[in-house]
Amino acid sequence: MRAHYLIAFAQSHSDFRLPELQSVSELHGFEVFLPQDPDTSRPFMIVELEEEEHAFILARRCILIKSIYEFYARGVTYQEVHEMNRSKKHLWEKYIPDTSFKFNVTGFNHTIPQKRQRDVIESFAYMDFRGKIDMKTPEITMACFEEYESRPAPANGPPRQRCENDGKFREVFFGRLIVEGTARQLVGVFDVKKRAYFGNTSMEAEISLLMANQTLVRFVLKTSNARKLTWIQASPGKWIYDPFMGTGSMAYPTAHFGAIVFGSDIDGRQMRGKSKPPGVIRAATQYGVASRIIDLCTFDVTHNPWRCGELFDAIVTDPPYGVRAGAKRLGRKKELSEVKKALYFQHSQSPRPDDQPYIPPTKPYELSNLAADLVLLARYLLRPGGRLVFFLPTVTDEYQEVDIHTMMCNGMEVIANSLQDFGSWGRRLITIRKTTTDKFPAPTFPTVAEAVEEEVHIPAHRDFREKYFQGFAKGQNDRDPLDTLST
Repeated sequence: MRAHYLIAFAQSHSDFRLPELQSVSELHGFEVFLPQDPDTSRPFMIVELEEEEHAFILARRCILIKSIYEFYARGVTYQEVHEMNRSKKHLWEKYIPDTSFKFNVTGFNHTIPQKRQRDVIESFAYMDFRGKIDMKTPEITMACFEEYESRPAPANGPPRQRCENDGKFREVFFGRLIVEGTARQLVGVFDVKKRAYFGNTSMEAEISLLMANQTLVRFVLKTSNARKLTWIQASPGKWIYDPFMGTGSMAYPTAHFGAIVFGSDIDGRQMRGKSKPPGVIRAATQYGVASRIIDLCTFDVTHNPWRCGELFDAIVTDPPYGVRAGAKRLGRKKELSEVKKALYFQHSQSPRPDDQPYIPPTKPYELSNLAADLVLLARYLLRPGGRLVFFLPTVTDEYQEVDIHTMMCNGMEVIANSLQDFGSWGRRLITIRKTTTDKFPAPTFPTVAEAVEEEVHIPAHRDFREKYFQGFAKGQNDRDPLDTLST
């Protein structure tokens, strides 16, 4: 029988909440029943779960969950809250006789004065709990949340008084604490500024953990007590591939969750760094997951060495889009004349006098072409049901839903599209699932000159680098997500 639970979310990445909930529940084989029109902009959400253990699983895997409560009541006034709470007496009356407890009263976007906190607590006296009040280690914790609208600071005039809006809340929620979210601790564990090896394009820890959850990297829960869950790695682990490995930001959280990771990049220096062992391996050793980094290879994904498909359970990556580092592929910006081609061929037949390896030339890789090629590569390399998870930057004013469909191919389905907004532009975390069991040949990736242009619709991410540097990145409300790093 389904029961109602109140989820309190961390105040970041609100557009990522539902995809994470759905991915973690799918991973562990249960369903989260959402409200009819979920409002992800609000800090609280009431969902239905079939078992209380599912709340523990969500709290220990979802990065954006702060805590989960057994839901008792809600209302725009305390009178409504008390009426609903009395109607739910069958849920809490078992705690009346002899259960230690405490009450928490907190506000979102507001600090509630202590005197009114006491008044709110006393208004629940009809619950008649007879157990000991224990503020440190209670058997149950009752929580009351007042949600206030966000109010920007006044531009002119005197500042607002600290409690001038007290009592003018949007809604009140009340329930019993089930479990505190523990997955958020991993944000500090994987903090980029504490990492042994990182670069100016390293993905921030919270986002990389959210991406890891979208891949459905598998852990198994083993429990003998509903309040004491322990994690053990599934066997065998899932195979994950990052085709734009860089400094390895996606590798560490996915490996931590039990995956076996393979990485590649067209520029091996990004993975290696300047000292030995390679930088990615040094950072992986710091997190205790070096044994799960199966290999690091240098090659262009458009000239990849894969001889067979359906190798990986998921592909997760943050493709370069030209702001801090531009995407590259093998080739020349300008083709050589026949004379120069003959000359190069002649020199290539004899050893170089300096005995240095040949470094092939590269040319820019336009973002919309890269995205479409990545989907084709994923269809070839993923097992049926596997996921492709990657970021796609878009221009806010130009973006349309059809933009995502311009890069899709048969057998692939978009299941999540979450926006991280930076003002004039944003980046979208796209999750695509392979829905077909058909086998496909290794894809070919034609150059722009070889491709047949069908300009039915030009997506907002086409020529993103040029648009970025033409001015919208300097807008007053814009910020660069990479500036959060202290390099």
